[in-house]
Amino acid sequence: MSGELQATTVLIPGHGGDEVEAYLARPEGDARRGGVVVIHHMPGFDRGTKEIVRRFAELGYDAVCPNLYWRDAPGARPDDAAAKVRAGGGVPDERLVGDVAGAAAYLRALPTSNRKVGVIGYCSGGRQSVLAACHLDLDAAVDCYGAYVTGTPPAGFPLKVGNLVELLPSLRPPLLGLFGDEDQYPSPEQVRELEEILTANDKPFEFHSYPGAGHAFFSPERPSYNVAAATDGWERITAFYAEHLGG
Repeated sequence: MSGELQATTVLIPGHGGDEVEAYLARPEGDARRGGVVVIHHMPGFDRGTKEIVRRFAELGYDAVCPNLYWRDAPGARPDDAAAKVRAGGGVPDERLVGDVAGAAAYLRALPTSNRKVGVIGYCSGGRQSVLAACHLDLDAAVDCYGAYVTGTPPAGFPLKVGNLVELLPSLRPPLLGLFGDEDQYPSPEQVRELEEILTANDKPFEFHSYPGAGHAFFSPERPSYNVAAATDGWERITAFYAEHLGG
């Protein structure tokens, strides 16, 4: 779906009743449609993330990305905000879940909402997408190479995170996972562990791993960008959300 869209910065409800900055993009028109919460990667609330939000609007969804670093560095440049948050150990899991819950509620309150909301994240956001999907009533979740959904962070890892193994039996919506065979975070072994846990718990999921692709293969501004993997990945995301969110 393509056409005119609107994009703007808004304030949405976040964890603990906080107001959080967010980037919202919507198609023109009043047709009922699903919503997508985009979780930004560790580099923050940046131009590349906002382009992803607009892409979902072009596909026919109301899409919003909360600025997870807003409380820590309001108004700061994305790289400065990311550095400050990384130095503090990252975004706490509880706060992340609360911010995604607020973003989902915001989307469902829009007059165009069909009440279905999906979540997607890249890199650290991939793990956070799965985290949110283990706690919240969402309709679809996408994990793009999220590190430490399984596996153990090494000693000295700058973020205060653990894996999600104990939470995975609580995964609520169907999960689409997109990974690179050359990635180490997550490694192919960690992806297989995730697949085994979801299978053992009868969770609906669909995984695709791309030969020759490493971490961040969706990012056109990085040397790791892989055209074939990113193109196929976007086609799979489009089909997955069409099935589970409508549109």
